[in-house]
Amino acid sequence: MFDRLEAVEARYEKLNQLLSDPDIISNTAKLREYSKEQSDIQDTVMAFREYKTVKEQLDDAKAMLDDKLDADMREMVKEELSELQSQQEELSEKLRVLLLPKDPNDDKNVIMEIRGAAGGDEAALFAGDLYRMYSRYAEANGWRTEVMDANSTGVGGYKEIIFMITGKGAYSKLKFENGAHRVQRVPETESGGRIHTSTATVAVLPEAEEVEVEIHEKDIRTDTYASSGAGGQSVNTTMSAVRLTHIPTNTVVTCQDEKSQIKNKEKAMKVLRARVYDKINSEIQAEYDQNRKLAVGTGDRSERIRTYNFPQNRVTDHRIGLTIQKLDQILQGKLDEVFNALIMEDQAQRMEQAE
Repeated sequence: MFDRLEAVEARYEKLNQLLSDPDIISNTAKLREYSKEQSDIQDTVMAFREYKTVKEQLDDAKAMLDDKLDADMREMVKEELSELQSQQEELSEKLRVLLLPKDPNDDKNVIMEIRGAAGGDEAALFAGDLYRMYSRYAEANGWRTEVMDANSTGVGGYKEIIFMITGKGAYSKLKFENGAHRVQRVPETESGGRIHTSTATVAVLPEAEEVEVEIHEKDIRTDTYASSGAGGQSVNTTMSAVRLTHIPTNTVVTCQDEKSQIKNKEKAMKVLRARVYDKINSEIQAEYDQNRKLAVGTGDRSERIRTYNFPQNRVTDHRIGLTIQKLDQILQGKLDEVFNALIMEDQAQRMEQAE
């Protein structure tokens, strides 16, 4: 491990030199590439340097114990030694995590798709609850949310809503949300007070840049039509809504959220690019998963991953066996406790695989 860390630190120093080179500074593409590489390894280098400092202090403290010390001084040195050993163990664990292969999509923006599934109107209302939950989480992190397309029910719910969350590290936090989310509660329309179970599905796609997935204009069929609101009533007499079909993958995207056809096409292209990129990655991941089975996954969207139980104010993530009695807070976007547990479980399993 320490040979790898020495190599990472040497690369960091080399990047410092490169980023001071006038030829690199004048080359925008290289400057961006090297700046990103340095940013990606900075946390590892800082932690490694802290580890080396603690090790030096630890060696000094051990050497002091060999000297002739009075009882009080010896006790102080032993206490310092104990603290330094704890710090060293924590930093060693942190470094092992930092050296794990990084998901190349982690720093990307995300496109989220939420659909009401089993449960009719109640499922659509739950889809609306999930959308607001993720929007509040994004807001708390200083990220921006933009609706790409929505098919609302008119009573606060969505048959389908597609939106983009823009912010550094968005995918790293939200990628484990893929799957079926189940809600257990008494619907407002239920006079008998019986608890109903409904579901909504969530898909999380990393935003794809044009250079990452090549989509040729000749492979896209574009259809335009008048957008409509809830219940099918026309709300726009111009042909502003856009449907894009990527013929090679038979991927279809619609967008009618904007009044401008050009803006709708721009949004639809972002979603189309993300879906095609996801399809390619999913095929690669499926092959990879033959050799790597993790409880925390980002693949199978039919998998029931979480239950939101309103009567007991309880949220349960079935993949890691996490249950917390904070449903009211979760729906307000306070998701860090859940997300941190998922990330830690994924890291622990990847470390186990690496050993």
